Amino acid sequence: MNAVPPKISAPALTSRLAVIILAALALAGAAVVFLFNPSTHAFYPVCQFHRLTGLECPGCGATRAVYALLHGNFSVALRDNALFVLALGALAARGVWFGWNNFRGRANGEFFPVKFLWLLLAAALAFTVLRNLPGFAILNPG
Repeated sequence: MNAVPPKISAPALTSRLAVIILAALALAGAAVVFLFNPSTHAFYPVCQFHRLTGLECPGCGATRAVYALLHGNFSVALRDNALFVLALGALAARGVWFGWNNFRGRANGEFFPVKFLWLLLAAALAFTVLRNLPGFAILNPG
């Protein structure tokens, strides 16, 4: 007898609890960034890549961009880290699409397909190279 083993899935309560905890942590993190300007407070982590090389990594300026977005300064956020702001917008759009399909009972598949992750990696590499070239100083955080 070759019986098929039952499919094991996480209980709905555990999944909901995980979402609630992650949302609370995200709100707490956003509150800290909203209340304490990363440009003037020294308790935020320092980019080790920038500290060691003097070059800007793809994440340099992202905390300042979050601060600017939380205070409604979209243009300042784009200047601090355009890749992060655009990726955040894409992530939000994907989340809305994913949630809408889930609400309607449609199959979603993966949240981030592998092709998208490769595209994101290529964009991050190109952004890193460009922002460290003299002609593209506009991509450096303010």
